[in-house]
Amino acid sequence: MHRVAILAMHGFVPSDLAIPCDVFGRLQAPDGTPAYRVTVCGEAEEVRTGAFALRAASGLDRFDEAETVIIPGIEDPSRPIPPTVLAAIRSAWAKGARVASICSGAFVLAATGLLDGRRATTHWIGAAELARRFPAIAVDPGVLFVDEGRIVTSAGASAGLDMCLHLIRRDHGQAVAAQAARLAVAPLDREGGQAQYIRHEPPGSAASLAPLLDWMRENAHRPLDVETLAARAGVSRRSFARRFREQTGTTPLQWLLRMRVLLAQALLETTPNSIDDIAMATGFEAAVTFRARFRRFVGVSPSAYRRRFRAG
Repeated sequence: MHRVAILAMHGFVPSDLAIPCDVFGRLQAPDGTPAYRVTVCGEAEEVRTGAFALRAASGLDRFDEAETVIIPGIEDPSRPIPPTVLAAIRSAWAKGARVASICSGAFVLAATGLLDGRRATTHWIGAAELARRFPAIAVDPGVLFVDEGRIVTSAGASAGLDMCLHLIRRDHGQAVAAQAARLAVAPLDREGGQAQYIRHEPPGSAASLAPLLDWMRENAHRPLDVETLAARAGVSRRSFARRFREQTGTTPLQWLLRMRVLLAQALLETTPNSIDDIAMATGFEAAVTFRARFRRFVGVSPSAYRRRFRAG
């Protein structure tokens, strides 16, 4: 069982702490056993924030047992980080733990020095300050999350959920991550490189692309192009491309490609179909194209992914 330790500092952002507790704590592996053991580790026995106080189940010493350490955002990133907190994070890292931050938790992680020389993100409001205070970090203010291997950083609010789902996909595969998304009533199709600022039209609005996105998910295996999609949306190609980026943070073809890769991941995990058959079933014109696109999005070949995550 993968052990997750979640940091609780004075002044933590409640939603940033609750999201990983809920997402990791409720998830089951394919065999029905809990996929993660979650522990909240306080910098003090009682941690104060906003209108309430939290009595943490454990102290910072539990970081040494963790395989993943999550650092939620803090309300005041300018306040000094206690040396005991920094030492606990560095110790967990030295023992091989994966470390991830949500929102302004990137300021805590940056103070350890572990982000030096790496790319990272945080909430767009604090990105300039993070870059000013820690010039050795390549701060990207425009993305949902950044995966640097054992270090992962995310933007604020819902981007923390996107990052947690991404970590679950890394650990357990697409099918388990999809289950986590269903439990959270959240989409699984937001990539880390998508823009932080996304304008969501109300579903009932004539400008909303929500019905089209549902149709694209169901028909991702079909040959689709921008002209076809714009015609279905009833707008010009230029207006469609602009509206699509405003509402999803990416281009129509990149979004469609991501849907096809997600579908391929599920088929690799749950069917014995050949790579060539899966390439055809997910809308790729050739197996060689499928392999290249899959590796670019997932980081490994389809065969390697299947060996790691095939159910049973």
